[in-house]
Order: sequence, then C-alpha cells, then structure tokens
Amino acid sequence: LEYMVLGLANEAGEVAGVMKKYIREDYGFTEMQNRMVGELGDVLWYLSMVAERLGIPFTHIAEYNLAKLAKRDAEGKIRGDGDNR
Repeated sequence: LEYMVLGLANEAGEVAGVMKKYIREDYGFTEMQNRMVGELGDVLWYLSMVAERLGIPFTHIAEYNLAKLAKRDAEGKIRGDGDNR
C-alpha cells in the first residue's frame, strides 16, 4: 500500500512536470496532450491499485466524489479550500 501511494504521488508530480514544460514552451499543445496521456494513465493505474489494496471499489470513490461536489455546489461552497466545506 505504501509503495502504491508513493508511486501515485510520484506520477502526479510527473503530470505537473509535463504542464511545467508546456508552460515554459518546451513543446506545443499536441505534444503536451500526448505526454499527458501516458502520465495520466500512470496516475490512474496507481490510484486503482491504492483503491484495490484498501478494498474500495473504484465506483464507490467516483460516486462519493460526485455526491460531495454536488452537495458543495448546492450549498454554494464549491469554491474555497478545506475538506469539510
């Protein structure tokens, strides 16, 4: 589990690195998209492995998140920060 969480953090950093290089114009939009496909795929894999190791169905995570965001939107709290809005 710990290895998968660290892998997830690492891959998320690689997604940020692709965006950083796009912003500093190392490559254009299409190349950035192509690189993102690979990096986001890696994030998705690690995320699914973390969920699997915790015994949490991916659909449960998605449904929970959609409900959380819908509640925040209905309460006018979609902006801002903090987990418990």
